[in-house]
Amino acid sequence: MELSILTSPVGEYLRLGVVYFHLIACCVAIGLVLTSDIAMVKQLLKGDVSGHHDDAHMDSLQKTVSLALVALWITGIAVIGIDYAGKGMEYFLNPKLQAKIGIVVLLTVNGFVLHRGVLPALKKAGSLLKLSFSLRMLALFSGAFSGVSWFYAAMLGVGRPLAWKYSLVELLAAYPVLIVGGFGMMVLLTVWAKNKDAEKRLEQGTWTPGNAALAGW
Repeated sequence: MELSILTSPVGEYLRLGVVYFHLIACCVAIGLVLTSDIAMVKQLLKGDVSGHHDDAHMDSLQKTVSLALVALWITGIAVIGIDYAGKGMEYFLNPKLQAKIGIVVLLTVNGFVLHRGVLPALKKAGSLLKLSFSLRMLALFSGAFSGVSWFYAAMLGVGRPLAWKYSLVELLAAYPVLIVGGFGMMVLLTVWAKNKDAEKRLEQGTWTPGNAALAGW
């Protein structure tokens, strides 16, 4: 009886509604992450060490992305439950599903790192370039990991032709490469920004021996 309901038009509309809300939550999270990353890149391109982040905006960003992640978990589990009821245990053997679940789990862990460690330190320092070397590397890696993971999970979500066509290893082959590449680009950008800030201070005659700690790695 339950199976017939799920395979009926009512069940199909139910699944469509859940997938729709799942997609909306994903779009909200990706949009916020993208705008935040763009704002950070713009600040680095300016080489402005003294530029402070808007604490109210960061708090709002943190809460909204967290709520979007919770919504993704709830709607994602609902979709999996509906599909499992219609297809059985074989449904979980789909490599695309396994890849997406794995990335969302990693995103959740990375979210705890960002919200418990990176963002509080960033708000306290006022700028990414003012963080200590270890915290700055953690912030850059977590940021690159978050950005790549959100977009990769979205790609897997809409990539229905990928289902059962490729193995789990093949589906995730580009994932670590993109993370390392994104991290490397952000490291190079921060080095360039710190050098640009140092040159600016020298031109303005405001460079002092105490600034060496700020420019150092």
